[in-house]
Amino acid sequence: MIRREFIALLTGSATAIVWSLAAQAQQERIRRVGVLMGWDEGNPSGRLLLTKLTQRLRESGWTEGSNIQFDVRWAAGSVDRMQVFAKELVGLRPDLIVAATTPATAALHRETRMIPIVFVTVSDPVGAGFAASLSHPGANITGFINLEPTMGGKWLELLKEIAPSVKRVAIVFNPDTAPGGGYYFLPSFEAAARSLGVVPVTAPVHSEAEIETTIIMLAQQPGGGLIVQSDGFMVGHRAKIISLMAQHNVPAVSDLTLPPQRGGLLSYGPVDEDLFLGAALYVDRILRGASPAELPIQVPTRLEMRLNLKTANKLGLSIPPSILARADEVIE
Repeated sequence: MIRREFIALLTGSATAIVWSLAAQAQQERIRRVGVLMGWDEGNPSGRLLLTKLTQRLRESGWTEGSNIQFDVRWAAGSVDRMQVFAKELVGLRPDLIVAATTPATAALHRETRMIPIVFVTVSDPVGAGFAASLSHPGANITGFINLEPTMGGKWLELLKEIAPSVKRVAIVFNPDTAPGGGYYFLPSFEAAARSLGVVPVTAPVHSEAEIETTIIMLAQQPGGGLIVQSDGFMVGHRAKIISLMAQHNVPAVSDLTLPPQRGGLLSYGPVDEDLFLGAALYVDRILRGASPAELPIQVPTRLEMRLNLKTANKLGLSIPPSILARADEVIE
């Protein structure tokens, strides 16, 4: 009897040790996280946002080289590069992938329906087929929306407010990289144009030369204005757009695609830092066992307006007090 109890004790102890070692191994296993950034690696804003993501994960207990490894790819607004990098990242069999921009998320969606994906700066995840609904994504993808469709109208309203003389406004986008092929913001943009007595112009572009042609066209007659949609291609050409806007005296409004800190006129949109910090929390939860199918897609809770007075003066604009009072940041 004693011998049987002793054997049972040894067996139980051995089992406990095995489970303890397994748990320890699981705890010490380095998790692999892929990151597909739709922007250029030289984009300081993009690098800052990636840093915010990794810092927040470190605060949650995930230290690179200790229990987490990041595989980062930068696509510089190129859909072809996104597809190549998506295939490459999926081939590494990571525990999770973070995707920034709609086309980057779409490229990953084509490659895997199993690996969890957390997206940021995606406007229409349901329309793009990434999720069944915002409240219950239902598959392997969840994340953080950056812009709702009503923003097209809001940008035009702000442009008309800051530049009352505009009569003809083009909304410019690359159909290959913009949300909904560029048509996500069009209904609200066109409705606002009718309300404000502005002629709306839909301007799809695929190259810097086509961007320049559009801005020159707007400048040929007085009253031209520009709305720049948010997408990786436009971000990649932001410096050229800002330069052309100033050269041809065409006022432009966007989200932070044309940052006033770099010479843009007026921006209105979400705080991208908030989206990346939120994404870090979702990454942490999924790595600890949560399912992306059950994590609701989040919408922006904070929008900010920024204004560059120097750019406004160069364009000959007199800023109304209503804009100055609402601006979160005024750059002089």
